[in-house]
Amino acid sequence: MSKTTTTTPTEKTDTEPVPTAPESGAGPEPKTRQEVLAAQKPRRHVISVLVKNVPGLLARCANLFAARGYNIDSLTVGETEDERYSRMTIVVRGEEVIIDALKKGLTKFVDVIKVLDFTGIEHVERDLALVKVHTPSGSRQEIFQLVEVFEGRVVDIGAKECTVELAGPERKIDAFLALMRPFGIKEMARTGRVALARGPKMEGYQENGS
Repeated sequence: MSKTTTTTPTEKTDTEPVPTAPESGAGPEPKTRQEVLAAQKPRRHVISVLVKNVPGLLARCANLFAARGYNIDSLTVGETEDERYSRMTIVVRGEEVIIDALKKGLTKFVDVIKVLDFTGIEHVERDLALVKVHTPSGSRQEIFQLVEVFEGRVVDIGAKECTVELAGPERKIDAFLALMRPFGIKEMARTGRVALARGPKMEGYQENGS
């Protein structure tokens, strides 16, 4: 009598390959404007704008930033060596995409000659501060020594306070104010930034790229 054997199918031991994650930096490119902005970190930009001296231009430039919902940290404007032209120095924080769009918007104004972002460019920048400091009895000499160390100067002095003029980079003025606060800052007025690029990047008044 012949024996019949039955075979049972063997179970699969091999598993299907698991998709691997993309290598670092090889993820999908941002597709939407929101994704592009989310991928960028806001940076501080110092923008120099050479303009003609015409009424209303300052307001139009400021409104350009306001329309984008950006607050200007500081804005200074004054005549250049040529009285026909002024130089605006605008300090603003924002993402690269938005700042680039704002700079392009500035260049579209007929009375704007040149626009230069000092980010990554060798330049010199200064602030000016007038600080009225309380001078308690016995502390006046110490305050005067600090003013000298920071290369400031006392421009007014009274029985209980003195007014100090200090010019320099933003960090220098911030450091001086931090040392003056324990004595008591009674009043302070501070200008916005003024800046010039090193070299000839903003020199000349050729209009329309000529």
